[in-house]
Amino acid sequence: MTPPPPTTSRGIHAAVLILAAASFLSGAALRICDGLIPRLAHDFALTTGTAGRVVIVFSIAYSVMQLVFGPLGDRFGKVRLVAAALFGCAALSLAASVAPGFDTLLAARIGWGMAAAGVIPLAMAWIGDAVPYEERQATLARLLTGTLSGMMAGQLAGGLFGESAAGWRGAFATLGCGYALLFVLLLARLRAMNAAAHHVAERRHVLRQWQLVLASSWSRKVLAAALVEGVFLLGPLAYMPSLLQQRFGLALSAASAMIALYAVGGLVYAIFARRIVMSWGERRMVLAGGWIMGLGELLWLVSPVSWTVAPVALAIGFGTYLYHNTLQTNATQMAPSARGTAVALFAFCLFFGQALGVSLAGYAFDHLGRAAMLLGPAIALPLAGWAFSRALRARAAQAASA
Repeated sequence: MTPPPPTTSRGIHAAVLILAAASFLSGAALRICDGLIPRLAHDFALTTGTAGRVVIVFSIAYSVMQLVFGPLGDRFGKVRLVAAALFGCAALSLAASVAPGFDTLLAARIGWGMAAAGVIPLAMAWIGDAVPYEERQATLARLLTGTLSGMMAGQLAGGLFGESAAGWRGAFATLGCGYALLFVLLLARLRAMNAAAHHVAERRHVLRQWQLVLASSWSRKVLAAALVEGVFLLGPLAYMPSLLQQRFGLALSAASAMIALYAVGGLVYAIFARRIVMSWGERRMVLAGGWIMGLGELLWLVSPVSWTVAPVALAIGFGTYLYHNTLQTNATQMAPSARGTAVALFAFCLFFGQALGVSLAGYAFDHLGRAAMLLGPAIALPLAGWAFSRALRARAAQAASA
């Protein structure tokens, strides 16, 4: 078999740029509604927690459809499925922008979440096929740069659109146009990207592909760590702009901009990813990441002044991707012969966890207060980092003795 082209080649670099741009839009879609929740609550005369369903239904649809997109990507080609997903995102986000009522908007968000499920995880899986493991964490960091930039832009744009005349309709229409443009760009490089991956599709039954991933105890540990991240980090994060507005009287745009620094912290990690991986190693990265996230959530809970929110968000973002990028790099190697399925199951656990976390955080926000929303993450995230660090050490020891 002809060896795959080097990861430094122009073709791989261009492909990763396109996938990073697609991840930018998906990241924006994941966070755009955080700053729009108060506007949606006002426009549809809902409570904040009820308006948060636009986040919950998207996350549930996103997570469940991983179980479909992953096996299909392994069978029919990952890039081909990414292109189909971008087309679906364009159509459904534009449909959401013209929704006449909240129920219609929820239906459009469900469809949008279903389509969006095929972008980031299959892009990660394609990188897993095309890039050797020793270079993969740094390459995935480039994809992560797109995702995080999108999350930052989405968080900020949600607040800005929420206070503008365009509102949530303008926000969704803007994303729809961006998806349509990227769909066209990806189609132009489809054949070259399929050739670069050098992956031969295998005609396995879907259940057999899931079994290949879930049969491994290591895979189950990676997936459990992703679930914890979704519940205790991504869930409460959706309500932070609303919490800041309620607690400190901040404008939504200002509150969203502060929380958007979470993504900037992740970008700092992405810039220095190669150096950090070489000097710290995966075990120290996840341990430090868990502690940084947990302490940041605690500071958000107890700080009496609003100006501390921004630097803490920056620190939490950096800690998150010490933890998260290590998890997702391991996810690309859980089952190399069913990599699309493996990464999709990873994303399923992460975003199913987010949906559960948003539901719990929304109930806490409406009925119990900020302590109930933030104290659990302050405890659970350091424990998750410690547990996965120990799992990595045990796995390394087992490999050395084999």
